[in-house]
Amino acid sequence: MRDDVVIVAGRRTAITGRSRAQAGLRADQLGSAVVRELMEATGVTPSAVVMGNCTGPGGNLGRLTALGAGCGETVVGWGVDAQCGSGLLALQQGIEHVQRTGSAVIAGGAESPSTAPQRIDVATDREITQARFAPEGFPDPDMTEAADELARVCGISRERQDRFAARSHRLARASLAARAVVGGEQIHDDGPRGLTAQTLGRFAPIFGAAPDHTVTPGNTARIADGAAALLVLPERDAATLAGTAGPGPGVRVLASQLTGAGTALPGIAAVAAVRAVLDSAGRRLDEVGAIDIVEAYAAQTLACLDELGLAGSTHLAAPADPDEIDPRVNAQGGALALGHPWGASGAVAVVQLLDRLADAAPGTLGLAACAIGGGMGAALLVERRDDPTPGEPA
Repeated sequence: MRDDVVIVAGRRTAITGRSRAQAGLRADQLGSAVVRELMEATGVTPSAVVMGNCTGPGGNLGRLTALGAGCGETVVGWGVDAQCGSGLLALQQGIEHVQRTGSAVIAGGAESPSTAPQRIDVATDREITQARFAPEGFPDPDMTEAADELARVCGISRERQDRFAARSHRLARASLAARAVVGGEQIHDDGPRGLTAQTLGRFAPIFGAAPDHTVTPGNTARIADGAAALLVLPERDAATLAGTAGPGPGVRVLASQLTGAGTALPGIAAVAAVRAVLDSAGRRLDEVGAIDIVEAYAAQTLACLDELGLAGSTHLAAPADPDEIDPRVNAQGGALALGHPWGASGAVAVVQLLDRLADAAPGTLGLAACAIGGGMGAALLVERRDDPTPGEPA
């Protein structure tokens, strides 16, 4: 990975529950809203728009989003489906397009479960509630059942899961802000609540009975509508944006990775991606200043954090956090509080990471990662840039 690609700005819509505040907006409308905001904030029209999505009605989401945002008919676009890694993979493809063409790209993801079509298996006349993540001959568990099994295999207790979910809500509430959506209307994230581990302990397991089953609606990310996108530029062009009202210094892309793993326990797959992206950049995890990992399930996230040494008694930071989570992890909360707009969640994590790094010292490293249904992991490593002087090379 060359070091001359920069993410200069990111935007997201509010994250709202399915059938709630943004229920009337299609995925392309949510995507167009954030793309339009990015163009207005930076004055940059991209050459391409790449959008991730996994439940939409079909069609070319990137092209629909570009046209709906007013990019113009000459701007190309395409869509990416990698389940809940779609938004992060779309960003990786956008970065590669910038490297290949030297032109600006906007990339991210959008998901509208509220408007997603019903799918029917013609052979059985039954509704398809989850797309296949693996073909016959491979384990293809329900994601909640897989999270339950991962908690059992890794020895992650119900109490730990509830404490981690409560942490996500607490941190998300501390950074809660209104988000502009279509038509300039202000809609707030409607997921973060004043929940405690004790309150969450009242939820019954989704599958089976306690104590053998520990995954509950309270320690699982709810289904949500939302979109996020980021503007990616060659570094030589990023310097011309210095001093504008929109973007800050942005981040330099150091490396990105998409890795494969077993399909039976897909929630742990983010670990391999994190290790691969650090190895490819020649960096160590203890050098990273900010980490955002998609929280589909508390069990899944904790399994990854335990394996990486970021939770429990082995984590790298001083043990000041009462939940024993490294404070570099998801400092603005995550999907357990906000909700999980599947195809957008990876891009949401990068937008949050960009927000955090804007206040960090130049040179601070940031890491975003997610596990993906079907046994894959995605990760992105970035570095906070120096504050450039307007008109000078960055």
